[in-house]
Amino acid sequence: MTQQLPQAPSSEPELTGVRNFRDVGGLPTVDGRRVRPGRLFRSGHLAHATATDAAFLSTLGLHTIFDFRNAADQRLEGPDIELPGVRNINLPLSDPADGAEFWKMVREGNLDQLKAILADGKGAGRMIASYRMIIKERTGEHSQVLHALAEDSVPALMHCAAGKDRAGLSIAVSLLAVGVERDAIEADYLKSNDPHRRYKVRRSDSSPDAMSPEVMELLSPLFDARAEYLAAAFDAIEEHWGTTERYLSEGLRLAPQTRERLRERFLEEG
Repeated sequence: MTQQLPQAPSSEPELTGVRNFRDVGGLPTVDGRRVRPGRLFRSGHLAHATATDAAFLSTLGLHTIFDFRNAADQRLEGPDIELPGVRNINLPLSDPADGAEFWKMVREGNLDQLKAILADGKGAGRMIASYRMIIKERTGEHSQVLHALAEDSVPALMHCAAGKDRAGLSIAVSLLAVGVERDAIEADYLKSNDPHRRYKVRRSDSSPDAMSPEVMELLSPLFDARAEYLAAAFDAIEEHWGTTERYLSEGLRLAPQTRERLRERFLEEG
């Protein structure tokens, strides 16, 4: 007997303590199908979810929550809330030691220090390098996620801290695996720039000088979703594997039957 999965609400909820939440249902595939609503969700971290937020999330029928934060993120923000009957998988897509001094400077550095590490395109360059690195070096983690989704982990929610970069790439990879159009993947990714979705920048000093327009302008490349970042990830796939199909089959070790199970779980019937 086929399990009846909960359907996502038609209007996007306004969550108080969870930013950047959305259902990726409705995105079109290259063969004319669409992602089913209520199967794959994305968001920022759940550490500050209110009781009302948790009550809403509990209506989604989630099987698994994938948390891509590392230990340093979790110390900064706290652990996710636990939802009854939902499996939580922590699968860090970044090393807490990698860039620890950089992110400490982002939180604590003065204007001159921030200029030294972020001005003249250095901030955007760092983000592009990070996206490329995650694609090339985190194939094991992305493979684990996709095999779990094919097996039993749907409906699923994926998040990191802001729900933009690590979760954004994991969502993008999942959507590539079921054949979603790249333009649609990019359009969904760029929704993270909406004012109500953006990550709240946290600095040790909250004085006007520490949060001045000039400081925020320097920090913006780190907290923006930019098409050039996602394009760099797609470029890394083509440079390293030649085609998306080879990336999925050789890089992520997805067998044809696994791809088909993913399509069955996520796509509306053709």
